[in-house]
Amino acid sequence: MSRRRIAAVLTALVLGSLTPVVLPAAGASAASCSSYPNWVAGKSYVTGNIVRYTDGKAYIAEHDNPGYDPVISTWFWEPYACDGSGTPVGNFVVSEAQFNQMFPSRNSFYSYSGLTAALSAYPGFANTGSDTTKKQEAAAFLANVSHETGGLVYIVEQNTANYPTYCDWSQSYGCPAGQAAYYGRGPIQLSWNFNYKAAGDALGIDLLNNPWLVQNDSAVAWKTALWYWNTQTGPGSMTPHNAMVNGAGFGQTIRSINGSIECDGKNPAQVQSRVDAYTRFTSILGTSTGANLYC
Repeated sequence: MSRRRIAAVLTALVLGSLTPVVLPAAGASAASCSSYPNWVAGKSYVTGNIVRYTDGKAYIAEHDNPGYDPVISTWFWEPYACDGSGTPVGNFVVSEAQFNQMFPSRNSFYSYSGLTAALSAYPGFANTGSDTTKKQEAAAFLANVSHETGGLVYIVEQNTANYPTYCDWSQSYGCPAGQAAYYGRGPIQLSWNFNYKAAGDALGIDLLNNPWLVQNDSAVAWKTALWYWNTQTGPGSMTPHNAMVNGAGFGQTIRSINGSIECDGKNPAQVQSRVDAYTRFTSILGTSTGANLYC
C-alpha cells in the first residue's frame, strides 16, 4: 500500500459505522416529491423524516436536526429518490449487484447506499459524456479506491504512531480537533488538517472540527473521495474526473492520486495493481478500458 502527502494512502481496521441512508430499492416506484411535506426552517426533524425542499426535490434526514437547510447541511440531509412525477433519480451506471461483484469482501461500512447518496455532491461524476465514458469513469474511480483500501476493506489508518504527523500548524486554523485527529480515512484516505478543512468547506460539513465523521458516516466518507476525485489534481496536472471525461486515460488518474510515488517507473507493481482492478471493473460494466492505462 503506497502513501502520499495529500490524501495519504494508509490502512486500518474499521472503528465503527453508522446506519446508511435508506433509499428506495432499485426498480422500486419512488413516491412523488410533492407527496412529502414542505421543509420548514427551524422545525425539528428526526432521522428518517422526508421533506420537499424549495427546489421541489425531496430530502431525507440522516440525523436529528433543528430544521437545518437540506442543501447546506449535507451531513444532516441527503437527497431522496423521487422527482415531480415519482420517477427515481440519481441513476448510477454501476448497479448494486455489480458493486457487490467488484467488492465481494468489502467492509459493510462502504455501503452502496452510502455511495449513491454521496453522488449528489458532484452530479457530473460518472454522468458526463457518452455511456462508455460514464462507465469508464465509474470503473476508474472504484479501481483506485479499491487499491487504496484493499478492496474497500480498510477505513482508517492502522499505524497510530503516524497520527500526530498530519497536523500542519502553519495553517491559520491549526488543528482544533487535536494534533492526532487528521489521519487517513475513507475511500481515498483523506488526511492532513488542510485537506479536512478544504473538503469540509466544499461539502458544507465541518470536518476540521469533526474529522471522525469520515470514518463514522458512509455517505460523508464517499463524499470526501468524490471531492478529491472531482476537484484535486494532486501531483498530476488534472483532476481524475477531467482525465476520464477528456480522454486523457486511466493512467492520468493514477498520476493525480499517487503519481509522485508510483508513476514514471517508480513503482510499476502498484500501477499494475490499479490497472488490473480497472480492467476487471470495466469488464463487469461491459465496456472498454480506453487507451493510456499507464502513467
